[in-house]
Amino acid sequence: MIRILSVFMFFTSLLLPISSLAGEVSVVNADIKALGGQKYRFDVTLQHQDAGWDHYADRWEILSPKGTILATRTLYHPHINEQPFTRSLTTTLPAGITSVTIRGHDSVHGYGKKMLRLTLPVSG
Repeated sequence: MIRILSVFMFFTSLLLPISSLAGEVSVVNADIKALGGQKYRFDVTLQHQDAGWDHYADRWEILSPKGTILATRTLYHPHINEQPFTRSLTTTLPAGITSVTIRGHDSVHGYGKKMLRLTLPVSG
C-alpha cells in the first residue's frame, strides 16, 4: 500500500505546474536619466525565471524614500527567452525627492527581496 501511494504521489507531482520553481524577481540594474523639470527616464533590468503566463515578472515600481509608490511599469507578458530583460519608464517625480528604490514584482511570490536604491541625477 505504501509503495502504491509513493508511486501515486510521484506521478501526481509531475502534473503540478513548474511555475512555482521560478523563484522571486530581482532588480539587477537601473539607469536614471534626468530630463529636466522633475522628469526622469528609468531603464530597469529585471531577472526572473519566467515560467509562462502563470508565473512571470509582472511589474516594477519606483518608491520614494518613505516607501510611497511614485510610478509603476506594468509588464504585460512573460519574458521566458529574454533574461535578464530591461524595460523603460519616463515619469515626473515630486519636488524634493533625491533618491528612490526600485522593486520588482512577480505574479506568484509578489515583491522580490533584491531591490535597488538609487540617488537621482541632478537635472541639468
